[in-house]
This record gives sequence, C-alpha cells and structure tokens, in this order.
Amino acid sequence: MARRISPKGKAGRTQADSGSHRPTPQDIVDFLAANPDQSGKREIARAFGLKGVDRVWLKDVLREMADDGLIEKQGKRLIQPGGLPHVVALDIFSRDHDGLLLARPAEWAEDAGAPPLVQVRTRRGKPAPGIGDRVLARVFPVKGGGKGPAYTAQVLKKLDRTRDAVLGVLRKTADGFRIEPVVRGEPEIEIPADALNGAKPDDLVEVEPQSRAGRYGPPRGRVAAVVGSMDSEKAISMIAIHAHGIPNVFPETVIKEAEAARPAKMSGREDWRKLPLLTIDPADAKDHDDAVRAEPDTDEKNPGGFIVDVAIADVAAYVTSGSAMDREALKRGNSVYFPDRVVPMLPERISNDLCSLREKEDRPALAVRMIFDAQGRKLRHSFHRIMMRSAARLAYPQAQAAIDGSPDDKTGPLLDPVLKPLWDAYKVLKKGRDKRQPLELDLPERKILLKEDGTVDRVVIPERLDAHKLIEEFMIQANVAAAETLEAKRRAFVYRAHDAPSLAKQEALREFLQTVNISLARGAQMKPAMFNKILDQAEGTEHAELINEVVLRSQSQAVYTPENLGHFGLNLRRYAHFTSPIRRYADLIVHRALIGALGLGPEGLKKEEEDRLEETAALISASERRAMAAERETVDRLVARHLADRIGSDFAARISGVTKSGLFVQLPLFGADGFIPVSTLGDEYYFYDESAHALVGERTGKGFRLADRVDVRLVEVAPLAGAMRFEMLSEPGPLPAGKRSFHKSMRRGGGRTGRAKSTGRSRRR
Repeated sequence: MARRISPKGKAGRTQADSGSHRPTPQDIVDFLAANPDQSGKREIARAFGLKGVDRVWLKDVLREMADDGLIEKQGKRLIQPGGLPHVVALDIFSRDHDGLLLARPAEWAEDAGAPPLVQVRTRRGKPAPGIGDRVLARVFPVKGGGKGPAYTAQVLKKLDRTRDAVLGVLRKTADGFRIEPVVRGEPEIEIPADALNGAKPDDLVEVEPQSRAGRYGPPRGRVAAVVGSMDSEKAISMIAIHAHGIPNVFPETVIKEAEAARPAKMSGREDWRKLPLLTIDPADAKDHDDAVRAEPDTDEKNPGGFIVDVAIADVAAYVTSGSAMDREALKRGNSVYFPDRVVPMLPERISNDLCSLREKEDRPALAVRMIFDAQGRKLRHSFHRIMMRSAARLAYPQAQAAIDGSPDDKTGPLLDPVLKPLWDAYKVLKKGRDKRQPLELDLPERKILLKEDGTVDRVVIPERLDAHKLIEEFMIQANVAAAETLEAKRRAFVYRAHDAPSLAKQEALREFLQTVNISLARGAQMKPAMFNKILDQAEGTEHAELINEVVLRSQSQAVYTPENLGHFGLNLRRYAHFTSPIRRYADLIVHRALIGALGLGPEGLKKEEEDRLEETAALISASERRAMAAERETVDRLVARHLADRIGSDFAARISGVTKSGLFVQLPLFGADGFIPVSTLGDEYYFYDESAHALVGERTGKGFRLADRVDVRLVEVAPLAGAMRFEMLSEPGPLPAGKRSFHKSMRRGGGRTGRAKSTGRSRRR
C-alpha cells in the first residue's frame, strides 16, 4: 500500500508564494497516488496547508492539470488518468497462486485499454466474498507498479446483483406474463403487458427487475432484450452463453479486419511445401491447426532415432498485437465447444480459412523439428517459420484403419511413405513417455450427438485409438520444446502449469486409501508414478472406479501463469501451450514470444504485453473455467430437456458426488448429473464421512459411497436449470469395517477425532 503523505510532508518542500507553501503539479500527482481516499480539492488544500487566495490558486492549477491530462475528475474526486476511483465496484474472477482473490472493475470503457488487475484482501472476522461476486471496495494503487496487480482492495460490502439482467423464458399465464428464470433458485418475475418490448411467449429474454407488485407478490420487471426463441435448435447453448457472459458476436471492426486480411507471403519463410505433412483430426473438425510428419534419422550417431516435425498454424501472422482481432481474442480467451455449436475465439475468415491447414493449399506455419533417439529421449530441436502444404486431411478412425490393415483410396498411397513412419516414431516416443510415467487416469470422454432439431439423439464414448495418442504425444513434445526454447532465451511467456496436490489433499487421499486397504507413505514427495501405482493396485477390483475418481479430485487445477510451476500430471519440468493458437489465446502468446526470441519476424511479443502477462494469464485462466462451466451446464440442460417426459422412469446410475445434503448421481447413458436429497434416503440418520466420501447410516453402518453403482428413479426435472431430482432404489451397502467401528463410537458419544468436524448428522426423512 502506498505511504500516506502527512499534511506537513511535501508541503514543506514546495515553493513558497505569498507566504504560503504551494505544491507543484508533480507534488499533487504524488499525493493523489498515495492518498486516493483524500482526492478532492478540499483535501488537497488541507494537506498542503493552503488557505484564502492559495485555494483560488489551487483551483486554477487543478483545472490546468486536468486540461493537460495529468489528472481526471470523477465527481468531486480527482484521480490519475486511466486509474480507478478510490471506491469502485469490482467483479471477482479468480485467485492468484497465494489464494488471494483477483478482480477487475465492473465497468470499464472498451477504448481505455486493458482493465487494471486488483488484488482483493479480506478482513479477518468478516464474511469473505468468492469468485463470481461483485463487491464495493476501497482500492489503493500498488506503490512502484510492477508486473503484478495495479491495485489492492479492501471490501466494503458485497453488492446485491438482483437488479442485474435476469435470463429467462417468457411464459403466458392466466394473469399476464411471467419469466421462468434459467438459474436455479432465482424467483419468477412478473412482466406487465406494456413492458414486453416485443417479446413473445417461449422467447428467451433478458429482464431488468424493477419492483415488487406488492408485499407478497413476485418482483416485476421489463424485457430488456430478446435473445431468441426456445424453439430454436441452439436455444440451450444460448442460455449458457448469456448466463456466463461469453462474447458470441464479433464486433463489426473485428469482422472488417478479418475480411481485409490477405494470405501470407513466402518472404522470410522456409519452403516446406514438398514435405508430406498431414493433419489428423476428428471427422467433424472444421479447422485444422496442427500437421505432423516423421522419418527415420539417417544420422549414424543416432541409430533407431527419428525426426519428428510438428507444424502449427501461424496465427500471429494475421492477428497482431493490439489489433481489433487481438483485443477480441483476449476478451474471449478461448473457443467454447457446445454439442450444437462452437463459439470461436477468432472470426471464421481466420480460423476456418487463412489459418486452417487445408489439404493441398499453401498455409503459413510455425514449425518445430525434433530429433529423438531410439529410447524416445529428445536430443535437440529447432523452430522454423515456414510455408507448408498439407498432403492430406485425415480423420482419426481413417488413419487408424489404414495402419490396422484397411486403407482406403486416400490412405492407401500414404501408408508406406507417410503413415507407417509416423507410427514407428510414436512407438519410440512412447518409450520415453512410459519412462516419464505421467499420471494415467482412466477417464473416458463422452460426446453428445444431437438430432437435426437440436435434441439429444444419444451419448457415445469415442474409442481411444493409437491415432489419438500419437497426435497427443507429438503435441506434448512440441509444447515442451516451446517452453525450453523460451526459457533458454530468457523470454517472458505463459506456462501451462499443473501444481502437485496440496498437503491437505494428500492427507485426505491418504485417509481415504486406508479405507480400501491401500497405503500411501506420509511425508513423501508426491510423484505421478505413485498415483499410477495406486491405480494399478485398484485395477480390476470393485474399488477401481472409486479410486480413479478420488485420485482425480486430489489433483490441483491447471492454470496459465508466467511462473514455472511445472506440470505434475504430465510429469514435466516445463510446459507451455503452443499447438492450438486458433482456439487458445495462451498459444498465441507463446507463438509471439518465439517469433520475437528467435528473430523470425516483426510479430513478436511486445514489451507492454510482457509487462501484462500476469494479468493476461489470470484472464485466460478465468475464461477457460468459464468455458468449462458453460459446456457442462449445457450438457445438463440438454439431457434434462430430453428426459423431461420420462418422470417416473428408472435408470442405472453412478454416484458422482457425496455431500452432507445428499448424493449427486450421474447417468452413464447420458453423462448428466442429478441429485438425491439425503432426507429421502431412508428412515435413519445418515452421517457424512468426508474421508470415506460416503453417507453412512447411524444405525446399520451401511451407506452410499462415491462411484457406487445404483438404481434410481427420476421424480422431478427443471429443464431450463438443467436440474434433475431422483430417488434411490438401491439399498445401502456395507462399508469397510474401520468406518463402521468409527460410526459406532460416534453413536456412543466417544471417538473424538480430527474427522469429527466433517462428520455431521443429516436431516431425517
């Protein structure tokens, strides 16, 4: 926090005039920076001891300073240009590595540049705000600036956001019109007929709450905007887009800039167009940002080694620092993928055309050539700015079928010269991966397939092919090479960091493993290989799914950061995202950093971008979490809508979460979650045993545990909220003996342990 200047401080060192001590303009600027809560004309006059005619003089000086752009006036307060007022509304969006909350001003002009980053400090004994909250705070400039937050803030109060726009569906009732909100827990809103603003029943609308109809009536509001019709195929994903504030319409300036872009020239590039680089992607992919090739290394000093080329679309050639496209890409942070649409980070002219590595078309790329020995150890690598021409566009199953002996007309000619060398190289890289021992969790990905009308057709689990693993390992190695090069050049960039599990999570995992007779040494430095050993012990047992789930939950969340924390899950010392600049802003930063560090062109990372990397990393990390939440909620809404007419039906389910208030269950057939309140589980008390991830009956010692397979009945559906309520059909099962004896001691009133705090009595049915 900046030092406060006493009234006798700088005033005593300023020039004297007419018997008083008048401050210089710099003295006034310094005072405002150090004392944002004393920023009015009266406070300045008092601080410097100005009276009478000197106060008239101060008024003229402040007017001149404002005209010269040295200060800005906000109401009766004076601030530095581009700064925040002393008291401001902040939106909290993330945490830093120390766990402190990070925020941005709730309102910020688009033409004012990037909004300043604010570190929010909470006061002991006061309710702490959380991510997603809006607060009123007193802010203080950080003395000396630097690369961290520009301000620290003290929270004055958490702001009530009920007057913000509410998203919901307009419904016609007997009394008029009401809004059915899409966010669970929000009240219905009554809409007078003269406040519909053109909206029709079943329209998805944004509503501004205004007042209550009466003491007990619902709140009233007016339709601010019509988002679209719920009859639209894409209505469900539109709910998530608006609920999370995901930008989905490109400004006209961005579209014009993209349309004005012209194909990159050969100047300053190496010609790799004759190399048989090819793309291997999902069959429905519309953009292709990575291409690969491999060949045996003919160097006699590297017998059995391979040369691997990975070429990545050169987005930096088109999206330059500070441009309209760049500002919009940073605002979006990443592309967002819904079952029915993609909200891209970049306009289609860039993502699906100029930067997409289309078959048989010249495209600019940033490529890395890597040399591996026969054991999969990378010997060296180099980066190249190239022009390439993709030899073929293949889908994963298509490439795999060719290797497995069923080539088609397209893959047949490529099999011996291109595909087989790729798979031979992968076998070599796999040796290195196996030696590295990254974390190997068994977590199949589900994909929702939709009908033409946008409703759910079915949910599939795509087969995990060697073709997927090949591309994944090639991309990992390219990402490592990017991080190593930038570190060697001592250049600033953003890492993709995945920290080791916290000590608290390690201890919780250790306690859980004891319940399934697996030991984990206390105090040992955790490594992925230790988790893999645990997973190997569980494989084929009744606890395999449970242990996979608990190990997953013990992991830290991956983030973007300018600080190297390593990547625990991949067991890598340094790691960056380099391979998907079409859909991730982090990769674009790394591309620019490489271009600048290696002298590959004028599009390198600018000094001002380097200075903002900590803030940028926090922004794109928050954007990634926002996208994940929106994608997950959309799946929940699609499935809830699909099952709305099947109330009373029975389903096979798996317990996906255990809390004091009940059980979350997932329907494997659909990949969506529902809830079973603890009050409906039976006629006895249930304790929540946090370490065992279970609800345990007080009388019988039987219960329900994370990952248990159960049968459930659907009893209630709220399609707009994506919420489903079930009742349990399966009987509670036996739990490990250690846990039963623990609960018996709880009933006898003894057994006070460190777990007592997390074990509580739930409501009875």
